[in-house]
Amino acid sequence: MRLLFREALLSFRRAPLLSGLSVTTIAFSLFTVGLFVLVAVNLREALRGLEERVEIVAFVLRGTPPETITVASADIAAFPEVQDVQYVTEDQALERARRDLVEFRDAYRDLQVNPLPASLEIRLKEGYRNAEAVGRVAERLRGFSFIEDIRYGRDWVQRLDRLRNVTGVVGFVIGLAFAAIAVVIIGVTIRLTILQRAREIAIMRLVGATNGFIRGPFLLEGAFKGLLGGFLSIALCYAGFRLFRDSNVGSLSGLVFFQPEQVTLLVLFGVLLGLGGSLVSVGRHLKDV
Repeated sequence: MRLLFREALLSFRRAPLLSGLSVTTIAFSLFTVGLFVLVAVNLREALRGLEERVEIVAFVLRGTPPETITVASADIAAFPEVQDVQYVTEDQALERARRDLVEFRDAYRDLQVNPLPASLEIRLKEGYRNAEAVGRVAERLRGFSFIEDIRYGRDWVQRLDRLRNVTGVVGFVIGLAFAAIAVVIIGVTIRLTILQRAREIAIMRLVGATNGFIRGPFLLEGAFKGLLGGFLSIALCYAGFRLFRDSNVGSLSGLVFFQPEQVTLLVLFGVLLGLGGSLVSVGRHLKDV
């Protein structure tokens, strides 16, 4: 193992320019992948913000005893999909309307009778903010006799589901394409290194070196280059993230960067790409020797 590390490190000293080019190429390949993942992460955060607005509003019949509503609220809060239940009285509903509906403020000010009903506002847990779960909870709410009407914006929730599914599929396909391009580029750079040492490899084969012995340093070298390229790509992604965020301070201040576990995954992805590119390139060359 010590010999493998020594040989892998020596390759950097033998061809520093080519090694630097390989690391830079890997870094920019991962930078492309990283930028796409960063866009996907922020899109997912934006969708999560929309998901948090998914709620069910159940309007209560006038004259329903408060005790009935209290007991029913506890029962509804016990649903596995429900995060919390808030009871909005008729007076609170009118106060909200006066505050939020500015264009109707004068009309609401002169009312003799409050026309707005009381309601139960039901927010769902993460993972249940989809059309199927919302419809299931709404159907269960219709079993309460004091519920007059239920609103949850079914069409809007269904569009949100479609948007979530489309972004997931498109994200997977584009990410896979970028990863494939990165593997090809890494393989080419490793191939250049192997061709530079073709005579050395041929001599090692002549003296009886096994394919595993020859392949080891190149695989380790590919892993090193993937590791360095991964860290460099993270630095480039962060620089691009800061530049883009700072140039759009007002409108895009809510942008987020990778979490530590996502940084680790991207660097490990670079190591795997380096290993994969090396494995393919060395394997092809050994067949020709």
